[in-house]
Amino acid sequence: MSPNGKTPMVACGDLQNRVEELKSATGIIGSAPHFLNTLKELAQFAQVDVPVLITGETGTGKELAARAVHYLSKRRDGPFVPVNCGALPERLFENELFGHGKGAFTDAREAQRGLVALAQGGTLLLDEIDCLDLHSQAALLRFLQDQRYRPLGAGADLQADVRVVASTNARLDEHVAAGRFRMDLMFRLDVARVDLPPLRLRRDDVLPLARHFATRAAERYGFTPPLLSPRLEKGLHDHPWNGNIRELENAMHRAVLLAGGAAVIVAIPRICDTAAHGADAVAEEQEALSEPLKTARARCARAFENKYLIALLRQTAGNISEAARKAGTERRHLGRMLQRHGIDAGAFRG
Repeated sequence: MSPNGKTPMVACGDLQNRVEELKSATGIIGSAPHFLNTLKELAQFAQVDVPVLITGETGTGKELAARAVHYLSKRRDGPFVPVNCGALPERLFENELFGHGKGAFTDAREAQRGLVALAQGGTLLLDEIDCLDLHSQAALLRFLQDQRYRPLGAGADLQADVRVVASTNARLDEHVAAGRFRMDLMFRLDVARVDLPPLRLRRDDVLPLARHFATRAAERYGFTPPLLSPRLEKGLHDHPWNGNIRELENAMHRAVLLAGGAAVIVAIPRICDTAAHGADAVAEEQEALSEPLKTARARCARAFENKYLIALLRQTAGNISEAARKAGTERRHLGRMLQRHGIDAGAFRG
């Protein structure tokens, strides 16, 4: 503590050390510049015992970031208690948070400690904070003001000693404007805010994360950690990762299972196809712009017709009469189309 009783912020050199400590303690992987700035913010805020609001898209690692705040704080030896607010039924939040005394309601045969009591001396993570109804928000706001609470049915208030970390993938300001979230609660929570970047803004971290997830999955099933082919690495790097880190982890887990212990994972169909499709789309666009509109339109129509006929014959096992009925045309007309495209219906039979 400093002479004025306040906790000093970390100097630059020490901050870098704390970032490395953070990564080591939690297993967080990443060195992309944008992400490193986020880790520095987490390391700075961790040492100050104030509420932290962690925002970011689904799958960006908000709970892991909350654990990082906990492990770098003076509360690291205390409990870390996560609760998904979205999974709590309305009007039961206070009971879950504060607990109840014996006889507080019909089925309360025994007293029950709430999440605040379980997190005493540690950190309470309120995930999906935007899902709380307005009644629950009011109860939480009262608690945050002085950390005093009263279990349901109890006769006296209790004093808590917990740090509250909230997380959300929503824009709380938009919820406030729509009347779904209390403005005073938003400001109470938004003391130290950390915005986690999506994986598409951390391209340099994709391959290290992919290798880590592949190794972890392989070890789980007793396989030798596989290598990733150059084609797969390009596909992973170029994939949009709308589901962020969680999508990448699941993709690598699935790839390891399908590889069945192979030394190299050559490709992941949907991911590598996405990259190839992107390159094909660029080439197709360049080709289209190199010719007149009428010519380009006719070429695209022929290509579509060819694909349609092949799919139709596959579905009907080469039965031209059935194919004609499905296509809504005459058998003779369908036969001429097949002849024009050089497609043999017999190849699809048997």
